Amino acid sequence: MDEGKSTWRFPRAFWTGNAAELCERAAYYGTFIALRTYLIRVVGLDDIQAGVVAGLFGALIYLFPFFTGALADRMGFRNGLMLAFALLTIGYGSLGVFNTLGPVLVGLFVIVVGGAFVKPIITGTVSKSSDSMNRARAFSIFYMVVNIGSFTGKTIVAPLRIQMGVETVPFFSSGASLLALILVFFIFRPPADGEDQPRNIREVLQGMWMAMSNLRFLAIILITAGFWAIQGQLYAAMPDYVLRMAGETYKPEWYANVNPLVVVLFVVAITQMVRNWKPQNSMLIAMALIPLSSLSMAWSAYFHGNFNIFGISIHPITLMMVVGISIQGLAECFLSPKYLEFASKQAPKGKEGVFLGFAHMNTFFAWLFGFILSGFLLSKYCPEPTSLPQAIQDQHTLALAGQAPMPEVYAHAHYLWYAYTLVGLISLVALLIFVGVTNRMDAKKETAAA
Repeated sequence: MDEGKSTWRFPRAFWTGNAAELCERAAYYGTFIALRTYLIRVVGLDDIQAGVVAGLFGALIYLFPFFTGALADRMGFRNGLMLAFALLTIGYGSLGVFNTLGPVLVGLFVIVVGGAFVKPIITGTVSKSSDSMNRARAFSIFYMVVNIGSFTGKTIVAPLRIQMGVETVPFFSSGASLLALILVFFIFRPPADGEDQPRNIREVLQGMWMAMSNLRFLAIILITAGFWAIQGQLYAAMPDYVLRMAGETYKPEWYANVNPLVVVLFVVAITQMVRNWKPQNSMLIAMALIPLSSLSMAWSAYFHGNFNIFGISIHPITLMMVVGISIQGLAECFLSPKYLEFASKQAPKGKEGVFLGFAHMNTFFAWLFGFILSGFLLSKYCPEPTSLPQAIQDQHTLALAGQAPMPEVYAHAHYLWYAYTLVGLISLVALLIFVGVTNRMDAKKETAAA
């Protein structure tokens, strides 16, 4: 591709890679949003156990790509993608076939390994299929495809779960992965400019140690992990909370789609608005908004009876979930444009690139912490009905049908959202302290150097 010419035209590898990415994202989000429910209802885990397993699954998906990216460089993009989608097809399929813990854990691990190959290869393909003049356009298409895949997967699995049971959801993900495998086998060829110099695992580990042992960088990773721990409740606490408090016919998968919809609608305008702001100011707005999202979700407990909006009857949980998730989307629009810029400033001079490679470790910590915490909170305040005595189960069923009061055990179900409001407030205060302390440290260094 000629340098210096801006274009929306890209080679076949770019479009094929994005089509495969769409399938992978649809498969991943389709199963991920139903994973806790699947682990409880099909595998037989309790809330706490399901939180641990789902948390490890989500966290490792963000850790392994650092290592599989190095392996993919050596294998070649096409071979790496074929291996990835073969593993994903088998892994998701095994979740549909087996329902005991051992095989399910193996299947989840296979999915983690397969999924960890996809992102570094597809982002590498996007980068190699573009040049300095159109790389921003290439990645804008890529991120749009990611959101379309996420939206599609969650939209499809909602009626699938309702009509055929949560155990059928992994078969959808397996089918989407198989479609991607077919696309890669028959159509995908790596970009013509060849591969970069392969990295090795040792270099990855050295870079990770350098970044994670830097206290300033580690602090901002852990502080922003609080933000993503709340965002992660779209896949952790929210689905089971909705099903247990509103009923099986409600669609938490569709509620979660509000987040990417809000991001798509507002991210360009907000990015433009904050372009000249200091990174910490934009991030502080995001950190102030995120506890409000949890607080909104908790407020559904204080409304009795459905709302009538434009002639449509809407359950209080539906309304307040949409409000809370919309606030999350807006918060993300303020955080994302400035986070990498702020994180890079915590790196030692000359090491910014290495540190930025590990900037998204915040999601690793967020998923691990958020899912495990959600398991304990759901177990205490909003337990799985089948874990309760039969009389309470019967009352719960009648309550969802509007024929009885909700059992006393669910009286404080909304407290779990107060817990995440507290997580958000702690993260906000921590960021304020971090900004104040580091600003003073930097000012002293500048004074000493003058």
